[in-house]
Amino acid sequence: MGSMRDGEPLVSVVIPSYNAGEYLGEAIDSVLRQTYSKIELIVLDDGSTDETRKLLSAYPESSFFWESHKNIGQAATMNKGWAMAKGEILSYLSADDVLLPEAVTSSVEALFRHESAIMTYCDYMLMDEKSEDIRRVYTPKFNYKKMVAEIEVQPGPGVFFRKIGFEKIGGWNPGLRQVPDLEYWLRLGLLGDFFHIPDVLAKFRIHEASQTFAESSIEKTEECVRVIHDYFALADLPADIKLLENSSKSHAHFYAARLHLRAGRYRGLYKNFWAAYKIDHTSIFSLRMVKLLGNGLLFRLKRIFSKALGG
Repeated sequence: MGSMRDGEPLVSVVIPSYNAGEYLGEAIDSVLRQTYSKIELIVLDDGSTDETRKLLSAYPESSFFWESHKNIGQAATMNKGWAMAKGEILSYLSADDVLLPEAVTSSVEALFRHESAIMTYCDYMLMDEKSEDIRRVYTPKFNYKKMVAEIEVQPGPGVFFRKIGFEKIGGWNPGLRQVPDLEYWLRLGLLGDFFHIPDVLAKFRIHEASQTFAESSIEKTEECVRVIHDYFALADLPADIKLLENSSKSHAHFYAARLHLRAGRYRGLYKNFWAAYKIDHTSIFSLRMVKLLGNGLLFRLKRIFSKALGG
């Protein structure tokens, strides 16, 4: 990439948006207010039926590039934006999240300092519908083997990666709805390190419409299992990674079991829990498994009480 003395590289940030007009302006403004000067912002409206086009039209034409197209899904929309991007460094921002002013500057500097890094990620703040801070999320230092073996996805909002990664492996899988980020990080992580910046550089919004906090369908719930099976079918996996196959597949089934529990599908919960046990019974008793199951149970209880109270 050279050095900062060679001049600042162009950074391309893509915001895919579908019916997120309520929050989109805040996301756009957070990119426009960055302290970094060379940013290409691409906002793609994925066939929204709300006030998104009206909001985008209100910005001066010179502010950023935007266009609308028929609904094709988040992953395909983001891939389209990255293919259009001219930057040496790529990023994306969900339409309901925000970047803090130093996000781009800090991420570019980190990539310059660490030549082995293919991507940077940061700590982030959870916020509510009214953009009020809830709590800080301390993301762990990246460990590729841990991500593979325990299905632990460290990167959240505020990721920046070298465009060469996109050129080598392509973009997100448009056929995935639940874990497209996990599948992409598994592939991207084979190209280089992910560097953790221990600063809050982004905010992640929690709201009822967020996919992260919604009950998933049966198809989406089983997605993680399929992703991990496909991953270990790759021909060029390093030998030390192949040794993690049983642990990874067991955790994938347990992840699916948790999502079934959250949705109240107890048959799916049992099926995947039993599959996880048969593949690697030792992983069932790990602290991470207990935390996953506890999270799913807490989510389900909240849903039950909410419905009982007419919420």
